[in-house]
Amino acid sequence: MLLLVDAGNTRVKWAVPENASGGLGRWAHSGLVEHAQLDRLVDEWRGLGITRALLSNVAGAVMRERLQQMLTEATALPPQALHWFASVPEAGGVRNQYRNPAQLGCDRFASAIGAHALFPGEALIVATCGTATTVDAVTADGVFLGGMILPGLGLMASSLAKNTAQLPQIAQDLLVSQPFADHTDAAIASGCIAAQAGAIERAVQALSKRQAPAEQVRCVLSGGAAALIAPHLSVPHQRIDNLVLIGLQAFALTSSNSSC
Repeated sequence: MLLLVDAGNTRVKWAVPENASGGLGRWAHSGLVEHAQLDRLVDEWRGLGITRALLSNVAGAVMRERLQQMLTEATALPPQALHWFASVPEAGGVRNQYRNPAQLGCDRFASAIGAHALFPGEALIVATCGTATTVDAVTADGVFLGGMILPGLGLMASSLAKNTAQLPQIAQDLLVSQPFADHTDAAIASGCIAAQAGAIERAVQALSKRQAPAEQVRCVLSGGAAALIAPHLSVPHQRIDNLVLIGLQAFALTSSNSSC
């Protein structure tokens, strides 16, 4: 069985596909842990019959080493059965137009592959709202044009509160009911959400201008903060959970590399 792992900046998500031949996003087993709970993965993976693993890691070399150790302990997989997903010029039906393709975050590339696999033939804005918010453009024929990176909703709010005199520290999930807030906590939240939503809407508008008039841009929203930002978007959008894992699954299905 194939294990898919998405090691992000704050948590690790994993899944075992339900069907080896397809069914994007359908999992026989799945889970997530915060970095502080990483050791739980050994018990969660043990006994699942894992024979190979495909991993996306943006959390650094220490995380990579820990994941490899835990996989060895839980599954006794040989090194050749572990494949570390990386951004390349072309994979999974998506062509990477980054100036240096390897510099593109592998999670962003996986998300682009996942979105393109779910919505083939459509122009896409892929917005992932996590510790950082990334907003990327993929053409209908699968060209990753590039994108933008900005602080995530929680990071943006906490940075403003921390670095501005006398502003309170606010909760990331503070609800915003109107654009012009009448107290400071809500004003911070309103401003941060407006910045996030505005970046996404601007990207949709920019990609729309590149398309033929008959083609509509689909906005795909993912990540932990997607639920907070989605109600404030003025463009049509669709939320997809675990987009990186879906991208890894799509890559594994289309890859000719036997280790995937």
